Amino acid sequence: MKKEKSNRWGMTRFSPPQVISIGFLIPILVGALLLMLPISKHPGVKITFLDALFEATSAVCVTGLVVTDTATTFTVFGECVLMILIQVGGLGFMTLGILVAMLLGKKIGLPAE
Repeated sequence: MKKEKSNRWGMTRFSPPQVISIGFLIPILVGALLLMLPISKHPGVKITFLDALFEATSAVCVTGLVVTDTATTFTVFGECVLMILIQVGGLGFMTLGILVAMLLGKKIGLPAE
């Protein structure tokens, strides 16, 4: 049985492909949940979770596909959520992660050999 790697706090370390997958999954799920909120939709508009998930995935991946008319479905808040998801996808979550790490005072670089 393969032993999982962990850091000094006992937390499991993720491999780079897992980090990339989780890095895409988290903004997509948060975006889909935000698009499901009543404040995100015009009154009387119904949207399924699958439609919200598709819209959020399309925004993060900067694909541009939609299943509903954005202007008639979403309020300004919902449109702002989509714009932020597009920005996160366009800049790349790794770029944003490095920015956060730098703001927290972490050193970013390659290890010296």
